[in-house]
Amino acid sequence: MLPLYDDEDKVHGRRSSWWCNCSCSCRQIWSDPESRNIFLFLLINLTFAFVELFYGIVTNSLGLISDSFHMFFDCTALVAGLVASVVAKRPPNERFSFGYQRAEVMGGFVNALFLVFVAFFVLKEALERFFDPPHVHSHRLLPVAIAGLVVNLIGIVAFQHSHSHGHSHGDDHGHSHGHGHSHNHSHSHGHAHGHAHGEDKPSRSFVLDGVLLHIMADTLGSVGVIASSLLIHHFGWMIADPICSIFISVLIFVSTWPLLRDSGAILMQRTPAHLESKLYTCYRRVNHIDGVISYRDPHFWCLSPSYIVGSLSVVIKSEGNDSAVRNEVLRIFNDVGVTKMVVQVERF
Repeated sequence: MLPLYDDEDKVHGRRSSWWCNCSCSCRQIWSDPESRNIFLFLLINLTFAFVELFYGIVTNSLGLISDSFHMFFDCTALVAGLVASVVAKRPPNERFSFGYQRAEVMGGFVNALFLVFVAFFVLKEALERFFDPPHVHSHRLLPVAIAGLVVNLIGIVAFQHSHSHGHSHGDDHGHSHGHGHSHNHSHSHGHAHGHAHGEDKPSRSFVLDGVLLHIMADTLGSVGVIASSLLIHHFGWMIADPICSIFISVLIFVSTWPLLRDSGAILMQRTPAHLESKLYTCYRRVNHIDGVISYRDPHFWCLSPSYIVGSLSVVIKSEGNDSAVRNEVLRIFNDVGVTKMVVQVERF
């Protein structure tokens, strides 16, 4: 009996599947404004990085060389951000029941790590040159630095517009649904799920935050190169190059720290900081629900900046109403912005 398909058919099927996935990803990148902006700026950034590296070597400018390496790192970070922005929009499936939203957080965390590495690299090189300033050809340096500043300003305007445009579109409606199961045992377990859009819930994109930070760091680098080249040209201060680089590295680290801290907190499943003070009020309200004795095992974390998950076990009196208690608990936490809530009801 002949096989239904041979090895060649398998290879062809894999190639077709790979081509379809690539084609779909490309269409998704181009159709989404955020992904398209990242892709276009990646091409511009990569091209100009080679230009800066060449002129940095020719002029022997640490500021320009470090800025070119920073732009190469930016390209890697832009690729990570591009992949994250595409993956994050994939729908949930059996293996990833919550979907791929956390890819966006991981992309922001990776970008922040790249920036911290760049900041330390520039600082190390600047400190070495501070005690032995090299000769810098400022007349060749200035035009390239100005061109780099223009490129970065274009990127800031484009991504800042995309960032604010994306934040202006939010869902103003909320909905919730719940279901429970009653058994003739000593316990009654209920699961309630709700979706709400809290007024104070953060609405941010870690991918765009990371990309914007990279572009702003590039802009600072270009400004530093322009300032140092002017000081060298007019006053002959060769030490201006490493001083500007030190200043830029410190600014990069300071501006990157919030993104690194926030994305790391989400990956570590920390209770959302903006929700902490509200949770204590919610717990008191739960204890005052008719028929509730106590609660236990509260857990709240962010799946992504705009998606908060929570779970809670509530102990009620034997004559208590499971459904009423569950719905009231769900409403309490929906009011403070918890997107998905799981409530387990137990009888005492």
